[in-house]
Amino acid sequence: MAEYNFSSIEQKWQQYWKAQGVYKVSLDLAKPKYYALDMFPYPSGAGLHVGHPLGYIASDIVSRYKRMKGFNVLHPMGFDAFGLPAEQYAIDTGQHPAITTENNIRRYKEQLENIGFSFDWDKEVQTCDPEYYRWTQWIFLQLFHSWYNQKTDRAEPIDTLISLLEKEGNQTVSAVCHEDTPSFSAEVWHQLSEKEQQQLLLKYRLTYLDDTVVNWCPALGTVLANDEVKDGFSERGGYPVERKKMKQWMMRITAYADRLLEGLNRIDWSESLKEMQRNWIGKSFGCELDFTVQGSEVVLTAFTTRPDTIFGVTYLTLAPEHEIIPQLTTPEQKEVVENYVQVARNRSERERMADVKTVSGVFTGTYAINPITKEAIPIWVADYVLAGYGTGVVMGVPSSDDRDFRFAQHFQLPIVAVIEGTEELPDPTVKKHGKMINSDFIDGMESTDAILAVIDKAEALGVGKPKVNYKMRDAVFSRQRYWGEPVPIYFVDEVPYPLKEEELPLRLPDIDEYKPTESGEPPLGRATDWKYQGQYPYELTTMPGWAGSSWYHFRYMDAKNQEAFVSKEDQSYWENVDLYIGGTEHATGHLLYSRFWTKFLYDRGFITVDEPYKKLINQGMIQGRSNFVYRVSGENKYVSYHLKDQYVTTPLHVDISLVKDDELDIAAFKKWRPDAVGAAFVLEQGKYICGAEIEKMSKSKYNVVNPDDMIAQYGADTLRMYEMFLGPLEQFKPWNTNGIDGVFKFLKKLWRLFHDEKGHFVVSEEAPSEEALKILHRTIKKTQDDIENYSFNTSVSSFMICVNELTSLQCNNRQILTDLVLILSPFAPHIAEELWHQLGHQESITKATFPQYDEQYLIENVFEYPVSVNGKMRTKMKFALDMPKEDIEKQVLASEQIQKWTAGKTPKKVIIVPKKIVNIVI
Repeated sequence: MAEYNFSSIEQKWQQYWKAQGVYKVSLDLAKPKYYALDMFPYPSGAGLHVGHPLGYIASDIVSRYKRMKGFNVLHPMGFDAFGLPAEQYAIDTGQHPAITTENNIRRYKEQLENIGFSFDWDKEVQTCDPEYYRWTQWIFLQLFHSWYNQKTDRAEPIDTLISLLEKEGNQTVSAVCHEDTPSFSAEVWHQLSEKEQQQLLLKYRLTYLDDTVVNWCPALGTVLANDEVKDGFSERGGYPVERKKMKQWMMRITAYADRLLEGLNRIDWSESLKEMQRNWIGKSFGCELDFTVQGSEVVLTAFTTRPDTIFGVTYLTLAPEHEIIPQLTTPEQKEVVENYVQVARNRSERERMADVKTVSGVFTGTYAINPITKEAIPIWVADYVLAGYGTGVVMGVPSSDDRDFRFAQHFQLPIVAVIEGTEELPDPTVKKHGKMINSDFIDGMESTDAILAVIDKAEALGVGKPKVNYKMRDAVFSRQRYWGEPVPIYFVDEVPYPLKEEELPLRLPDIDEYKPTESGEPPLGRATDWKYQGQYPYELTTMPGWAGSSWYHFRYMDAKNQEAFVSKEDQSYWENVDLYIGGTEHATGHLLYSRFWTKFLYDRGFITVDEPYKKLINQGMIQGRSNFVYRVSGENKYVSYHLKDQYVTTPLHVDISLVKDDELDIAAFKKWRPDAVGAAFVLEQGKYICGAEIEKMSKSKYNVVNPDDMIAQYGADTLRMYEMFLGPLEQFKPWNTNGIDGVFKFLKKLWRLFHDEKGHFVVSEEAPSEEALKILHRTIKKTQDDIENYSFNTSVSSFMICVNELTSLQCNNRQILTDLVLILSPFAPHIAEELWHQLGHQESITKATFPQYDEQYLIENVFEYPVSVNGKMRTKMKFALDMPKEDIEKQVLASEQIQKWTAGKTPKKVIIVPKKIVNIVI
């Protein structure tokens, strides 16, 4: 084989690995385990672009390395296969989403296999497979059959709660439940009808039906989670989203708020991501205070973390979603309040929190009584108050809160300073703590002491109580779509009942169209004769996208098990994920929900761990390099980049395949864009030069680079190494196809170490030189350290240096090259496998052991000194580390290079700093 023929090499070894089942894994109690996992992809119709495999390559390097270090490695891949795009395509074309999804998965698998990943495809999961979502439904049923016992601080079977209610009612029960849950005795419980008992139990179950304000997207026909809405529009598709009240299935994730916070201290995640989850959970300490509406018995309860500022309260504000608003609004204010509420409630909570500049609100016309001062204050409605946090009622303290301050200034409401030193400040909110003023019985107290004093006073007066609050709300678990897991629930007299476990999976029925029914029911309402036992209606919503991804890491351990979602033996061995790689965009979605489900399954004794992912790395994004042409406004004329400022132009994205080194292929461009056939092109030096910009890789920007094209041109090993070479795994970095050639040349140079000029495989059996051993062992240590620290880009650099230095030594020593192939194999497995077999090995390199570096070859006994004359470096010279300074000085001054600069003059001084520099002062 004369040249490095990457195409035949890579096909050969991919077929071999598949035929031999090289990557299949099973329990091996004699070996330590290592579980490396990537966030599984949604199989879109577009397939992979070069940005997608970045994290997969990193986890594959670690997986291959750990195998060579003696670990039993689980490295699976699957597909998050339920999703809106396939359903939207079904709505447009009538093609069943299952067909679209199957085709897309086939394409994804083909692309992934071409890159040479060490996935065990026998462990593959697809969330849309009924044999998979059977267990998603099973977990839903366990949640339905559970409640959270605050005394034991864990989830327990609902039967234990029912037993308590039957014996003693709920007066001694300490549970996470609805706030409106009534107190009752055992006698009252027994008097309730079956329907009443079931409705009461819904207030305790960890998944329950409830009326809640949701993000409703009419265009998509479904409810969206908060993390799926951005600036009032759906993240997918950019459709308007409105807030409305609907009956939804909910998950009582709030029961786990404190444990979700505590668990962050025990996992190796970035601090920034942990902080995102802490902020999302939003735990705060304070109290609730009751404001009575003037002239009525209506009480508005406000949560505050700063009860010490009660004497600075000059108004009360309600969230636009608050149900009491119509009751409080006076006839004179009715129209203006209704108009404001209609607009404000359709902005998402996230958008309202982010928009700190806009000040808006409306006066209801009524007043409330401050429970401590007894003064009347106006009641307003404002969109900066969120229904989802606290009670949806905020006491306005303009002198202590920046939003309250801007609101009061805008609407000319009173501002009463309550912290000493804020009276004359242009913005009193800059000082948050200090001695209290204008505050009656807490005057002179420090604010921290005043907080406790006001809580005590409120409790004594019966107008308040201490309270711990959370921003996080229970998670909406319903989607008004077809392509998702059916909820295993049927209704009798409008009461939800669960299916029996042996009746799972409840499969998706066939329907004629994938749209909501004419009466507004979800698409499942179109199913004919789809009823439990032929008479009881099923739940018509489906589960959200995050359901299947909240537990998939356990299914990989035991993917074919028909008796359980994972066997006790498999889960006890694999435990949880050692390395998880994926994007930060899932911080408050998938990563939070999977932690919640894992803690629940742990509580119920189904698993042995309460966290799913020990270490998490958020890989950065590989950005695209877009190209632009510049069309002259009002003309069919395109002007080259450096001439565009002479015209009024509009930049237009152009497909990067039509551009090389920023030069446009005009003929190809005309074929790609027919309206440019007759266009004029204003050139510079006979060329049309395009503009360029680094942007997100996207089909709409025509800057997508297909990995298939890169593999066809350079090979999978080159692609793998180049993606790692681009920069640190966590950072964003631009793709530049021009740069990949350097890595390709490196692999060809590596190949030549093993082959002579005629392409014959030639290695030497002689003992290696000490210099070659130093180069090798330095590289072994560097590679090991880099992989252990996930610094893959510097490993690629060290390989290049190593090969260059060995080439300079004309080293083709078998011992050196054998170890070099081994340490390179996690990065470039195909060429490594080929060279390994050429070296005479019969078994796959994946079964080999990662070489150990020898410390004796890492100890440097010489140092190369930069030698300067009057501060300017003139040459470099090597000296033994133990050489006396006097001898170094003699050899430096005798050097021809230095004598050229000293010109026979006697130096005033020779400065020698050991292992640093030599400087000659003339």
